[in-house]
Amino acid sequence: MPRINLLPWREEDRKRRQREFMVAMAGSFVAGILVVVVSMLAYSTMISGQDDRNARLEIEIEELNKSIAEIDGLERQKERLLARMEIIEELQRSRPEIVHLFDEITRRLPEGVYLRGMKQNGAVVEIRGVAQSSTRVSALMRQIDSSDWLTDPSVIKVETKEEGPSRQAEFVVTLRQVEQSDDLEGP
Repeated sequence: MPRINLLPWREEDRKRRQREFMVAMAGSFVAGILVVVVSMLAYSTMISGQDDRNARLEIEIEELNKSIAEIDGLERQKERLLARMEIIEELQRSRPEIVHLFDEITRRLPEGVYLRGMKQNGAVVEIRGVAQSSTRVSALMRQIDSSDWLTDPSVIKVETKEEGPSRQAEFVVTLRQVEQSDDLEGP
């Protein structure tokens, strides 16, 4: 029987497979490096894009904070203006009451009573004056009590002093001014 030597063929086949393995391994290594580089580039691009968006958002947030501060300032200014308007409206509403107060006091002042001063705190009015006698002060109290615009008269002080041949009564009286509704003021 003839003998055939198959060793060189196997040897060549083994070398060919070894070369193919090395080429596949080198290709895999190159492909792995490419995948890593491409992934790093993609992530780097995404990170830089997100950083740009974050920077833009921070700029927008600063502008919004400035706008919010400006709006808060405007709100405070609006509140101050509304408070001023309310005070002005209150003064406008009370303007006729002052006129009625002075008119009523002059109408209700009996003869022989002279006023030295008047002070108003809200609806409470304090009257200081001099009367020829303490009975004139009582007449003033009765006149105030009968008024539609004045009420609750009370005497704080009455002192009788002699000045020369005459006697005078110095007095301090408080009273309340009645707040009239809009219906009573007329058209």
